[in-house]
Amino acid sequence: MNATKRWTRDELLARVDERACLDFVSTMARHKSYSETEGERRLAEFMAQEMRKLGLEADLTPVEGERVNAIGRWRGQGGGKSLLFNGHVDTNPVSEGWTVDPWGGKVDDKFIYGIGVSNMKAGDAAYFCALRTLIEAGVKLKGDVILTFVVGELQGGVGTLAFIRQGLRADYFVNSEPTDLAALTMHAAAFTFVIELYGVTRHMSKREEGVDAIMAACDLIPRLSAMKFSGAATPEHEGINRVHVGVVHGALGKELHEWRPPQVSDYVRIKGSGRYAPGQTEECAFNDFRVVLDDLQKRFRGLRAVITPEHKLGRPAMPSFEVSRDSRIVKAINAAYRKVRGHDQPMGAVTPPGFYGTDAAHLYREAGMEGIVCGPGGRYNTMPDERVDIVDYLDMVRIYLLTILDICEVA
Repeated sequence: MNATKRWTRDELLARVDERACLDFVSTMARHKSYSETEGERRLAEFMAQEMRKLGLEADLTPVEGERVNAIGRWRGQGGGKSLLFNGHVDTNPVSEGWTVDPWGGKVDDKFIYGIGVSNMKAGDAAYFCALRTLIEAGVKLKGDVILTFVVGELQGGVGTLAFIRQGLRADYFVNSEPTDLAALTMHAAAFTFVIELYGVTRHMSKREEGVDAIMAACDLIPRLSAMKFSGAATPEHEGINRVHVGVVHGALGKELHEWRPPQVSDYVRIKGSGRYAPGQTEECAFNDFRVVLDDLQKRFRGLRAVITPEHKLGRPAMPSFEVSRDSRIVKAINAAYRKVRGHDQPMGAVTPPGFYGTDAAHLYREAGMEGIVCGPGGRYNTMPDERVDIVDYLDMVRIYLLTILDICEVA
């Protein structure tokens, strides 16, 4: 430790131990932390243990059911602003098509590989390693740094909502969802919906008398994919409007009997997700859906179309997020990016991250905190051989380090 040394920022950047940073994210990737499994708890326990090793006050805090978050605090000397980092440790399942071990934590000369490494263990590891660099250099800060490693972002943000409702706050936050290091100052509200189409069955010999729910679904899905919602404040806001259908089941009856294919399908269940910008509302979005469904019913006489927001079936929706480009946290991360990379940071409702739903929205709306979404990864997100560019990950460590110094200030 060098408790008395006054480091320059360049000296602190040079102290980032690249090998240790890569080893840490590789270790995280080797945890099989599927969402809502025992594996996510094991990784949360690991993160709490590693934070305690650094000297942080660290605890496992309760989330609904038997789930836990790992929360750590590095207390400042007083007189500075506090900064909270936020990321989730639970992951999506492995898809088909992988050519490397999803749990191997492989690091080659260009990439870090693993399921969840982009979404979003590289971001989690980056802010841990940024703070570790400062602590090991003996830097003392005025303000607190809080590290949150949460579960349940994939269930609408239940982990972050849990610690907010337990009273945790900071002056500013950084959510490290993968943005390919862009500063995401606005993202859409994320919601899911279920559409049920009720047709009229007949034997195929008399199909002209029936109302084919599958045919209606085939007509409807492209129209849903092309939708923009009403009430967007600006073209930038409208640019993060989107609808996607991800699940379709159609057959005979709500039990979806598949053994009788000569019958006209009289039931289809469609599950999809939508995005709308700050200033737009879910009510308006569903009114727009209703116009499309009413038109569908006119084209398929006798069809009945019902839409239900999925949060009414028990899952929270993720609201939209927006922060002023003049905010201190935005300017801090812009300056850090420019210092590390030598040019201006991409910023705004950049896509594809602008279509994300993130826990930043809960920190912004429920906790009333000002923050930014900025993290490594993104371009190889949620795909076979998910990976993050090593240079992006290490640059993110340095950008977070500088952001901590800016917001929390050296004591």
